[in-house]
Amino acid sequence: MDVGQTVHCLGVLDQWQCFWLFSGLVLHKPSPDLVDDIPQSPALSSPPVLSPSSPSLHLPTNKLRERSPSPMRDFLIPSPLPTRRNRTFSASVRASEGPVYSGVCKCFSRSKGHGFITPSDGGSDIFVHISDIEGEYVPVEGDEVTYKVCTIPPKLEKVQAVEVNIIHLKPGTKHETWGGHVITN
Repeated sequence: MDVGQTVHCLGVLDQWQCFWLFSGLVLHKPSPDLVDDIPQSPALSSPPVLSPSSPSLHLPTNKLRERSPSPMRDFLIPSPLPTRRNRTFSASVRASEGPVYSGVCKCFSRSKGHGFITPSDGGSDIFVHISDIEGEYVPVEGDEVTYKVCTIPPKLEKVQAVEVNIIHLKPGTKHETWGGHVITN
């Protein structure tokens, strides 16, 4: 649209509501007391018949669209529930076909999204990501778990725990569900 070009509403609104003026990226609507000074044209009283493909019928939507007053309108709130990571099919198959190990949760931070498991066989601690935990409880230090392992890219030299299941909650500790409920066992 050119600056100062009149937009016709095709009889949907009254004349002062239909008279819009574009000035750069800002849409201005004249106040009702100034409308009396605007010369009336026959185009406002009887708009021309235009074909559906006419550019006059299709105004830029980004200039006319009203926005929500919410300051958070452009932000999505993340889900409190962990989501699955995307792994290649071959990595997922290798992990699911591998043996099941057991261990104890050494530490886990829900806010950081990861923790470590100490294997029962005494090996070095194994990294666990929040998306690889099965079940309804957030693990805490001392929980007994079972897991499978998957190599970590890019060098595939280290492993991480996947398909982690808590098999025994540590007695006397508070446990939180992924939904935020706290239970004491």
